[in-house]
Amino acid sequence: MRPQLLTWDVKSTLLCVRRSVGELYSSEAKLHGLQLEARALDRSFQAALQMQDKQFPNYGRGRGLTSQQWWVDVVKKTFCFCGVSDEQVLSPLAEKLYHQFCSAANWEVYGDVQDTLDHCRKIGVSMAVISNFDRRLEQILANCNLRQYFQFVMTSEDAGIAKPDQRIFRAALNLAQVEPRQAMHIGDDIRMDYLAARAVGMESYLICRGQEPCGAKRLVPRAHILSSLHQLCDLIK
Repeated sequence: MRPQLLTWDVKSTLLCVRRSVGELYSSEAKLHGLQLEARALDRSFQAALQMQDKQFPNYGRGRGLTSQQWWVDVVKKTFCFCGVSDEQVLSPLAEKLYHQFCSAANWEVYGDVQDTLDHCRKIGVSMAVISNFDRRLEQILANCNLRQYFQFVMTSEDAGIAKPDQRIFRAALNLAQVEPRQAMHIGDDIRMDYLAARAVGMESYLICRGQEPCGAKRLVPRAHILSSLHQLCDLIK
């Protein structure tokens, strides 16, 4: 099948972080005179993220917060949970980490991505992004030299809806003026990507470069699991 529109998830599909959040935060904290273990920061970050997302879903969209304020609060909570409460330290540290996250130095493009995107563009397949991410994603993709491949980038913050809600997929299809049966989605999450896209009527595939996620064998046919994006080049000709 050669789709008219091929949509992509980003994190863990096209890109991955080079270092854990804890390692990144620990490294930056040292520049501010703080000695904090990366593992402790990782645990604190997960707790802060869950708390913030529960109170203000989808980066605070519609709740009076910008995504920057949302993330700065998460960073501050992360350090507070590790015993850092000095606002004069927390504010500049949180702002620096928020902006630093966009740097290409923090992201690695998987080795099978560039060739696959080149192939799809060469044969005339329009591509776009559908991702549960904030507006920084545009800059991250640009910094990683990937933005030029995509007709548009639809983040959950911009759309006001997050995967697996079918409406974000329908919004992308409407923007591209493509019917679901003419579109395909690639992602690494069974529920958020594979099943959600199929529920709309799109073709979809699950990228799984390592160990298969729990439920993959039960919910995803073997033919729909890709161990490398290079396999997509054989499927889309």
